[in-house]
Amino acid sequence: MSEFEPALCTVTFRSLPPEKIVDLARNAGLAAIEWAGDAHVSPGDTLVARIVGLLSARAELTTSYGSYVAPPTDDLMEFGRALESAIALGASNIRIWPGTRRRDSKDYSAGERRDAAEAIRDMGAEAARHRVTVSLEYHPQSLTDTTDSASRLIDAIAHDNVYLYWQPRPGLELGEALAEVARIGQHVSHVHVFAWDRDRNRFPLASAADYWRTVLSALAATRWTGRRFAMLEFVANDAPAAFIEDAETLKQILLE
Repeated sequence: MSEFEPALCTVTFRSLPPEKIVDLARNAGLAAIEWAGDAHVSPGDTLVARIVGLLSARAELTTSYGSYVAPPTDDLMEFGRALESAIALGASNIRIWPGTRRRDSKDYSAGERRDAAEAIRDMGAEAARHRVTVSLEYHPQSLTDTTDSASRLIDAIAHDNVYLYWQPRPGLELGEALAEVARIGQHVSHVHVFAWDRDRNRFPLASAADYWRTVLSALAATRWTGRRFAMLEFVANDAPAAFIEDAETLKQILLE
């Protein structure tokens, strides 16, 4: 059995209220939810975070906090607001974006990369004080938009409380995906799961089941020691019915 457990990122359903998302996740038999900081649990809004955390706990769903803090553009004070929400939510992990959003890693100078690494290291240290881990989004137009850049960044951060997420760039071939996770897999905490082509058209996860089965199996070795989640992110037509189908596919992949 895979060490990954099935989960959901709430950016998948931006327009739905938290109660509906919790019901969907519970009915789909998922283990966790990553709550979006730009849709459902705003940074610093600890009242909403506590309410959403209680809803999740009642449904026996573990929580993670998907923030949009982007160091060094966002500083430690901004991170603190997001961390407050993560703590109120009961989340043991907070996701942040490495570098200025929508900026390619190739456009950074050595000094800018150093500033980003230092800022993230400080955030990792602050989160550790509250027993919250920090994970970096792995995404186009960020400092993790290539495997080389992500690897150099996590090495420069060099903090045992900072990890990487992983997800394929849309349309990434299986061989390239396996090469990526072989290089950075030791740092990977969680993954975002979806089935897209290069043009970002969305398909049922069943169409990519073999792809994900192979990649998740290759991601076994890591310094991460907590529970690990494979988080569904976006489904065809943003449809709850498509999500239920994808959740069943994901659970089957993880059981195999």
